[in-house]
Amino acid sequence: MTKPSLPDLLHAAVSAVGGTERPGQVAMAEAVAEAIDDNTHRLIQAGTGTGKSLGYLVPALAHGERVVVATATLALQRQLVERDLPRTVDALHPQLRRRPQFAMLKGRSNYLCLHRLHEGAPQDEEEGLFDQFEAAAPTSKLGQDLLRLRDWADETETGDRDDLTPGVSDKAWSQISVSSRECLGATKCAYGAECFAEAARERAKLADVVVTNHALLAIDAIEGAPVLPQHEVLIVDEAHELVSRVTGVATGELTPGQVNRAVKRAAKLVDEKTADSLQTASESFERVMELALPGRLEEVPEDLGYALAALRDAARNVISAMGATRDKSVHDEDAVRKQALAAVEGVHAVAERILLGSEYDVVWYERHDRFGASLRVAPLSVSGLLREKLFEDRSVVLTSATLKLGGDFNGVAASLGLSAEGVEGEDAPVWKGLDVGSPFDYPKQGILYVAKHLATPGREGTRGDMMDELAELIEAAGGRTLGLFSSMRGAKAAAEELRGRLDNPILLQGEETLGELIKAFAADPKTCLFGTLSLWQGVDVPGPSCQLVIMDRIPFPRPDDPLMSARQKSVEQHGGNGFMAVAATHAALLMAQGAGRLVRASGDRGVVAVLDPRLATARYGSFLRATLPDFWYTTDRNQVRRSLAAIDAAAQADGK
Repeated sequence: MTKPSLPDLLHAAVSAVGGTERPGQVAMAEAVAEAIDDNTHRLIQAGTGTGKSLGYLVPALAHGERVVVATATLALQRQLVERDLPRTVDALHPQLRRRPQFAMLKGRSNYLCLHRLHEGAPQDEEEGLFDQFEAAAPTSKLGQDLLRLRDWADETETGDRDDLTPGVSDKAWSQISVSSRECLGATKCAYGAECFAEAARERAKLADVVVTNHALLAIDAIEGAPVLPQHEVLIVDEAHELVSRVTGVATGELTPGQVNRAVKRAAKLVDEKTADSLQTASESFERVMELALPGRLEEVPEDLGYALAALRDAARNVISAMGATRDKSVHDEDAVRKQALAAVEGVHAVAERILLGSEYDVVWYERHDRFGASLRVAPLSVSGLLREKLFEDRSVVLTSATLKLGGDFNGVAASLGLSAEGVEGEDAPVWKGLDVGSPFDYPKQGILYVAKHLATPGREGTRGDMMDELAELIEAAGGRTLGLFSSMRGAKAAAEELRGRLDNPILLQGEETLGELIKAFAADPKTCLFGTLSLWQGVDVPGPSCQLVIMDRIPFPRPDDPLMSARQKSVEQHGGNGFMAVAATHAALLMAQGAGRLVRASGDRGVVAVLDPRLATARYGSFLRATLPDFWYTTDRNQVRRSLAAIDAAAQADGK
């Protein structure tokens, strides 16, 4: 039987989802197929509207080997498993003569734990277990959530938190879920045969395509114990997020509250002397943290060093003692022991890591108004880890709408541990970059306006001229505005000011769930939506409700961000330009994502307005602009107001 051709398969898949075949999608599918066949790697930039999901799914399914697809967002995971994969598999079946299986796999804490549900949650203050359903008042929000979870447990087939609609609070979910460290293991657990997390793993082992998230991919790479099934092809979608997700997984944290919980959990399981030493170490650590000032610790201060050494040693003794004792008076001792062990091991691991003082780690204090002080440790770079763990023994395709920063792939490639394109070293993974463009006509569909006449934004204080500009632009647009701010304080200040000046409804992130806010924003063209980081990347509102995207300033990382400033300093020590490699790259990525909110469909028209003159005047401005879609560029404030008014009038004439 002749092997079906890739163009024929792609055509069948695109027809099945009711899409339109695009040249960029064809080019992408061919590049993915070539990478899989050659066992090499690709970085593929595919603009919004390319249809990149099918661009990688079709060649991956045609190849026939097991594929892992890792994404950053829940929305894309659901789209793949609930829409794209079922339709694509059906469409390709007649030509492939087989029906590839697919499955979703997440970390264990995303699944309902039947043991925790039926036996209760080990508690800090009391011996034995705590029946959360009895303790929570049925009229309270927590009580209602728990009762709904108990009913849902009887009907769910997956136990996956994301299949529960509407969702519940993190506090409610934590009562009926466990981390991988707290899990008893299927063979020891009375509910092992029915376990939802184990069932998901079994489905993944049998699947041809496993859809997972960046965090689980990072855990699989970092912790050495394989979580994902063996696979020949790895596709990383939303790959611009990968480095920050891997950094998050590789970051350790210690807080007085966390240490105190570990003490309480362990106290019932070890002798008094061993428990007391951990309690004493916990109190010393808490005293040091009370005086902690936010910022990076280039060296561990003496008082903190003593407190951490005491914590590490006491935690190690508790771990040893726990392994040697049994206490049948503790109800469901295995579960209590496992949770206590996980808590104490977590404390021990972070204390020891900070005391080791690796030159590749950054240590800092953080202080939160609500949660108090925390001590954090993160890798200076994850590029070496990714180079070693990601690109060995499989073909890797990384794709996103934003991978070329300043005009080439090398910045993103370096953050992934890859050499510059075309440079081949002894151990350097071979890769190629491909920009398949976008089906949208950016110069005709959008305008990039830089408010060059405004004052350069400072770190503090309100920007009166910026508020006036913001109000005038929104009035010209007739609402229809997504306001992207570099800080929550800036978003709040703008919302408060403009609610008093304009008739347009202004929604503010945090005043309702993100999903509800986006729904309300999309429903009423006169409405504006203001917010910060998650809006820069998470809003998909095609059509006339979003015709003006405003960025209040270039989103450089804060100068006092310990990890970013340490990374910048490290680049400079190695002879590079730290500002361009770290701060400008960070800003370019966010701005490209933010600007991408404007044109989501071929009929969309509008303006991206940047209220920061540095984009037009600073030397790095051209690097940032080269990362943005190729909109028509202007600094003429009158021209942009006329354009916005015309776009608004056209939308109103269409009855929108």
